[in-house]
Amino acid sequence: MLGKIIPVLLALIGLAGGGAAGYFLRPPPAPAEETGECVPVDPHAAPAEDAHGDGHGNEVTTSEFVKLNNQFIVPLVTEGRVSGLVILSLSLEVRVGETEAVYRAEPKLRDAFLQVLFDHANAGGFRGVFTGSANMDLLRKALTETAREILGPGVIAVLVSDIVRQDS
Repeated sequence: MLGKIIPVLLALIGLAGGGAAGYFLRPPPAPAEETGECVPVDPHAAPAEDAHGDGHGNEVTTSEFVKLNNQFIVPLVTEGRVSGLVILSLSLEVRVGETEAVYRAEPKLRDAFLQVLFDHANAGGFRGVFTGSANMDLLRKALTETAREILGPGVIAVLVSDIVRQDS
């Protein structure tokens, strides 16, 4: 039994250390570029890939991406014991100007996202072909709805940027 717990503990310690190193060694945020030109943003505008431009050949960006600082670790429980782990990295696509709101609400977002991920795991969402299109769409939709409940309509989508399952 101890032989099965030690690798899981080492993995968790390694992830925590890597997350802490990434957090403390991340580059400072880039300063906003001042162009002297003000571009109004319609809150009901289409996402960036649907933007057509400003009429002068310049593409108008209506969304930006915010990577959450730390990974999410979800234990997989089978018959009352941990049978594996799923590790995810998430990013949010938000309307321009919503980045700071995401970082301010990150603890609340992480808590709500973990609950969604635990529910998904308990419903069997990480068993079998867990990266299947329908399964991932269901998870993304649940995470996006949760983010909108916390941050409002400025959230366009939640993106799963990395996902790994480790069975013990």
